[in-house]
Amino acid sequence: MAFITYKNVGIRAMAACVPSNIVYNKDLGYLIPEEEIEKTINAIGIRERRISDANTCSSDLCFKAAKKLIEDNEIDVNTIDVLLFLSQTPDYKMPATAPLLQNRLGLPNTTASLDLNLACSGYIYGLSSAFAYASQQGINRVLLLVGETFTKLTSPYDKVNWPLFGDAGTATIIEKGDYCDSYFELMTDGSGAKSLIIQAGEFRNPTTVENLQITEREDGNKRSDHQIYMDGMDVFNFTLRVVPKAIKNMLAALSIQPDDIDYFLFHQANKFMIDFIVKKLKIDTVKVPYCIDRFGNTSSASIPLTIVSELESKVRENEKIILCGFGAGLSWGTVYTELKNCAISSLIEY
Repeated sequence: MAFITYKNVGIRAMAACVPSNIVYNKDLGYLIPEEEIEKTINAIGIRERRISDANTCSSDLCFKAAKKLIEDNEIDVNTIDVLLFLSQTPDYKMPATAPLLQNRLGLPNTTASLDLNLACSGYIYGLSSAFAYASQQGINRVLLLVGETFTKLTSPYDKVNWPLFGDAGTATIIEKGDYCDSYFELMTDGSGAKSLIIQAGEFRNPTTVENLQITEREDGNKRSDHQIYMDGMDVFNFTLRVVPKAIKNMLAALSIQPDDIDYFLFHQANKFMIDFIVKKLKIDTVKVPYCIDRFGNTSSASIPLTIVSELESKVRENEKIILCGFGAGLSWGTVYTELKNCAISSLIEY
């Protein structure tokens, strides 16, 4: 079990950017029978989403978030030692996107830049990687950029997935300082990998004329093998099996109770799922911020987006938080940390 403790490292500041284009799930009459639309919206908890245009990538949204964070906090870019970019929607197969962002942001050539690839649990894994780098001698500050444009990977004719996903980019500064101990638990079950998968387009299943075709699949959904497939019931059962246990494990490891935590930040998968977890764990709903109703499931960006959109424009002081991400891989991760004098920028649009 990967249970990791980091000392004297913490989150200094956060920012996020979403596309300005808003789409409304009430307008999905072409995909879902009109009489079922409101029922679908209530079940998933998503009324509107932000969708990027054809020329906007995850890196563009992350770039805007990073610029906002740097300007708001008057951060000297020369003090950023490591840049991590985490996404499943990079600019290119090669080169990695992190060096491109290093150049765009004007970071020095002494900045180590690295891409990470993980979906719904990605922010937790990326945060752990950032804490690990910042813990090392010679590294004081890490810029973690996490963003997705998952709508580019989703068929608009897939009634399971199209109402769910939205796009966003986020930026987090992690640095050495007088911070509390932070605790991470990271876990994986690759036996469930095919429950949430894009089946074609890489080297295991290269692109062909045939797998580019959008064809009718289960329950009348239409998509190509280059677009997201999700077995909703498998993912739902996985989540309800592992997430409550992961939260309980973290609380037990630290000998604390839910009442000791100021906020629980969950990956914004769908509202019914989160509500079930909250009820099972007997967490006060006031402690569980949501942003899924306005932004949808933004995959790895959903946890930092929730923090920025729901706790924005305030410096958080010594608030105890638990973050939990879960999804494709299958993988999941939980972290306990504190927001000590953490500056959260107001949400911006691009």
